[in-house]
Amino acid sequence: MKIYGEELHLKTNGFSDIHDITQEVAEIVEQADVAEGLANISAIGSTASISTMEFEPALAQDIRDNLEELAPKDKPTRHGDTWGDDNGFAHIRSTLMGPGITVPIHHGRLVLGTWQQIVAIDHDNRPRDRRVFVQVIGQ
Repeated sequence: MKIYGEELHLKTNGFSDIHDITQEVAEIVEQADVAEGLANISAIGSTASISTMEFEPALAQDIRDNLEELAPKDKPTRHGDTWGDDNGFAHIRSTLMGPGITVPIHHGRLVLGTWQQIVAIDHDNRPRDRRVFVQVIGQ
């Protein structure tokens, strides 16, 4: 059994900015040198999410539009009232989407559908230097 971990760094714009990180995760899986196992991809921080999607501009905008309906950036929150940072919506979006995912590895490669990419989504209300941790477990 092998366990290998590596951190990715992203510069993001906030407001549910979506970044395709599939290639970077695949490179980490390759470096881990496991034939069968799992890759866990986790956002570090409470205002970001990891998910999968067909990464294309129209769908990315649809996701941002729907997140805006679910947790509008201009709706006051108790969190914003308490801390004065006006990013309660970002915490809500992150909680709804979740901080991470696990993707199977088979024959040394991520098991993803043809149009399925791994994405990091920064929900915060400002640009950020985001960290994502990828941990590979397998043999």
